Amino acid sequence: MFATPIPEQPYADPWLSPTPDRLAMLARGEHRVAYYYEEPNTSTFRYRAYNMAQLLNAQPGAHYSASWFFRRDLGATHEIAERADVLVVCRSGYEHRLVRLIDRFTRLGKPVLFDVDDLVIDTRHVHLLISTLGLDKDDPRVWDHWFGTVARWRATVERCDGVITTNAFLAERIREFTGKPAVVVPNFMNREQLAISQRLWSAKHDAGFAADGLPMLGYFSGTPSHQFDYATVEPAIARLMARRPTLGLMLVGFIAPGPALARFDGRIRRQPFTDWINLQRLVASVEVNLMPLQANVFTDCKSPLKYFEAAAVGTVSVASPTVNHLACIDDGVNGRIARGHEWEQQIEAVLASPDAYRAMAENAHADAIRHHAWTEQLPLLLQALGWR
Repeated sequence: MFATPIPEQPYADPWLSPTPDRLAMLARGEHRVAYYYEEPNTSTFRYRAYNMAQLLNAQPGAHYSASWFFRRDLGATHEIAERADVLVVCRSGYEHRLVRLIDRFTRLGKPVLFDVDDLVIDTRHVHLLISTLGLDKDDPRVWDHWFGTVARWRATVERCDGVITTNAFLAERIREFTGKPAVVVPNFMNREQLAISQRLWSAKHDAGFAADGLPMLGYFSGTPSHQFDYATVEPAIARLMARRPTLGLMLVGFIAPGPALARFDGRIRRQPFTDWINLQRLVASVEVNLMPLQANVFTDCKSPLKYFEAAAVGTVSVASPTVNHLACIDDGVNGRIARGHEWEQQIEAVLASPDAYRAMAENAHADAIRHHAWTEQLPLLLQALGWR
């Protein structure tokens, strides 16, 4: 486990400003985009609306401005439509007040785009989504909920002119299903996340990656829906902990260890769901960031954000061979790829050599800054918005 001398950071959601302030933010630039998401959260909203708006607002001069709005702001439909040049609806379901906002933009001749970060607008894949999330397939309420939710997202897509998404594989699935143009703006680290990550990276690097206590594996989950993903790697973790009496495991978020790890309870550190700034401190403290995913088209559409968030703080990832993991991890160079039978071997390979670890961590960090920092994303975002 790595020492993290940077203390816990004070945190408050940075997006909770009053509607008039967000309308004023929208009006500042020559080219203006309004992002809509039903309710703020630290996952889809942060990545697909807040981060995008922050990037545009950070540009010098007054060329671009952006703001974000929620369901509770839909009383300001007229003001939003009058001030913005483009509307981006992020993964939001069809409802009458949202349709009024979309129709207002359409009547004014302003483009409306739908932003989605998962394969969740095609009802043909609802069965796969339910299986992957480990939901109760015998409960008709589960089917009602997910068919209804996916159908509502799809109905919103039909009102939009095009789609923005997170990676080329998902974009191709969207084009095939909807017939609409789909462009890629990847997920990336925003200003605050990159700043704390750089501080953590510098502290680890300057200390020569000095360990402080047990070597530690880490699994970081933002929702309870990843229990099945985690279960694919737990047998390998149990074998490693049996063979390595000093190896520990950190479980962060909503994941519970299974019976295979019961005898290692004293070496398991459980951390509650953590805000996205202080989560970087926890990720920085472990030697190995575990990224297991089940093998199917739904998981192949997922963004590799767990990779670049760990890479930014100098933590090496071991990941399942999904399409987007393979696209960013060069096995043995900036991380490790583990097929179903290879988890134990690949985790062991990361832990075995401090010199090889340092080289992989340095390569991963350089890759994260070069490709996944907010400072590198403007051309793709401008192109997606039709401004370049």
